[in-house]
Amino acid sequence: MKTELFYLALAAALTGLLWVPYILDRIMVWGLVPAVSYPANPPAQSPWAQRMMRAHGNAVENLVVFATLVLIANALGLTGGTIATASVVYFWARVVHVVAYTFAIPWVRTLAFVVGFLAQATVAWRIFFG
Repeated sequence: MKTELFYLALAAALTGLLWVPYILDRIMVWGLVPAVSYPANPPAQSPWAQRMMRAHGNAVENLVVFATLVLIANALGLTGGTIATASVVYFWARVVHVVAYTFAIPWVRTLAFVVGFLAQATVAWRIFFG
């Protein structure tokens, strides 16, 4: 498997699993029955879980862009090198982003987001400008 596709798959898997910890927190805070129903006035989840939910939403939004760019590059035969490196960087930036967001680490979260964005921009640049 090409490096960029492998890291795209890892990014998708990470994004697909991010809901698990905050749903477990919801069960712990609300109880099982309210967590699987629609309580009128549920108590607030733990602050870390609220942040992780936002990190998950951000990961979903960015995965759409990253996946589209990597798949277009792959379809155009632009593989390896810069795109592979950008894909590795993107994945690890997203890992750092979710950890920093969840544990409220200022600056690191923003820096990780910017690094991930620059990785996306690198793939886009390669697609449009070779």
